[in-house]
Amino acid sequence: MKNRIIRAVAGTFILISLVLSIYVNQNWLWFTAFVGANLLQSSITKWCLLEDILTKLGVKD
Repeated sequence: MKNRIIRAVAGTFILISLVLSIYVNQNWLWFTAFVGANLLQSSITKWCLLEDILTKLGVKD
């Protein structure tokens, strides 16, 4: 369950930041890059802050 939520949040952030970069300001692409870097970091270190937050909120695997 946690993995689905994490993927949904990351995908939503990426899509929203892309739309904001088109209609508001191109600097929103930095947020897209941050989300991508966070995904890469979590794949290497096997640690994800959102996963820890979801665990504390009681979301089960």
